[in-house]
Amino acid sequence: MARFLTNREENYSQWYNDLVIKADLAENSAVRGCMVIKPYGYAIWEKMQAELDRMFKATGHVNAYFPLFIPKSFFSREAAHVEGFAKECAVVTHYRLKKSPDGSGIIVDPDAKLEEELIVRPTSETIIWNTYKDWIQSYRDLPLLINQWANVVRWEMRTRLFLRTTEFLWQEGHTAHATSEEAQEEALRMLGVYSDFVENYMGVPVVRGVKTESEKFAGAIDTYTIEALMQDGKALQGGTSHFLGQNFARAFDVRFTNREGKLDYVWATSWGVTTRLIGALVMAHADNNGLVLPPKLAPIQVVIIPIYKGNEQLDAISAIALDLKASLEKAGLTVRYDDRDTQKPGFKFAEYELKGVPVRLAIGPRDAEGGTVEVARRDTLTKETVARAGIVEHVTALLEEIQHNIYRKALTFREQNTYRCDTWEEFCDIIENRGGFVMAHWDGTPETEEQIKNLTKATVRALPFNNPDEEGKCILTGRPSQRRVLFARAY
Repeated sequence: MARFLTNREENYSQWYNDLVIKADLAENSAVRGCMVIKPYGYAIWEKMQAELDRMFKATGHVNAYFPLFIPKSFFSREAAHVEGFAKECAVVTHYRLKKSPDGSGIIVDPDAKLEEELIVRPTSETIIWNTYKDWIQSYRDLPLLINQWANVVRWEMRTRLFLRTTEFLWQEGHTAHATSEEAQEEALRMLGVYSDFVENYMGVPVVRGVKTESEKFAGAIDTYTIEALMQDGKALQGGTSHFLGQNFARAFDVRFTNREGKLDYVWATSWGVTTRLIGALVMAHADNNGLVLPPKLAPIQVVIIPIYKGNEQLDAISAIALDLKASLEKAGLTVRYDDRDTQKPGFKFAEYELKGVPVRLAIGPRDAEGGTVEVARRDTLTKETVARAGIVEHVTALLEEIQHNIYRKALTFREQNTYRCDTWEEFCDIIENRGGFVMAHWDGTPETEEQIKNLTKATVRALPFNNPDEEGKCILTGRPSQRRVLFARAY
């Protein structure tokens, strides 16, 4: 199956598209710019969703759901917000169809125009803060820690499966606090949750930092980000968390009586990750044989494949395989026994390599007689023969090792492709010919940031946390700079 994939080194973009489709993750739909997430791709999202949901609830958050449609007037209340999303909004103007006058088709009924046009949710700050106005009166009602699992629509002209689509799935947290300090702590706490998830579950190392003024979320005071490096040397924003200050509370007049008995505006955060994390999972780990999934997020952690001739051999091997499957499942693993008689073992081996299943067990007649099983690991494509007596412990330990190895490999790649740069010529050479993360000085002005972007297509991905002060000169203007920032081309 891997032979149907474009070689990753020859055309990374086509390799990615081929893999997403061939591995049954998703496909383009009849609606331009939208995708169908297929069962295997959705199973990965469900794994992500379940773990993130657990982490959110462990930090005190609860789930709710808010409307898909937002009155257009809501967007005009926060100037930066409407400016940031205006070009991406899908607008509902009518609510009914009817037959055309000549009876040849269906048209929008001109008499069914909405009194107020509705925006299809691109993000939910406005509808949520309009709701919070009725929920919050006193400091006793705070903090309000709410998350929503939903879909959103942002009209995109250039789309790519998982990475940028007109409609996508996500979660969005929206919290309200009595003080600025509490809200800022919340925004950083949730960035930490995202960092924990992406590194320890997805196996992808990230750089944490704050966005520049031009890159921050529309309507935020500060936007915090986690940035990951993909195998083609481009950055991918894994998740963002926003300190919104009192901007939306003022826009929707959400005030509360504080402990001193005085009226004050509520302090806010919002934060989210999307199905683009599946794209990150593909681009950070996969190879020319297909997906390489971290065991913690793999829909199938172990597949068992029988190798046999005739039903008699199959019956004997199946008895062993099903007993082994039950033992592995009892240990908490997700296991598939593939005894389909419509495909040969070689086809199945390639299929599960393509789908990134972490561990493959093969049992043939000699294994059945000798009490062994062949164990293959997807991350290194190596095989070994192991005694069945200790296979559960062996596979459990192996899955942990694969999870760690995937992360180590991605971390090594990032370290080898992170550069310190002090001259404009060197900066251009790295960005154009090598890719990767570049730590360089910048004078801090949006004008210089925009000029660097126009000249090289590289952007300031983050002002990294814990980055030491270091006097230097901006790579483009030569003006003074107090610390290095993270540059890269990005998705």
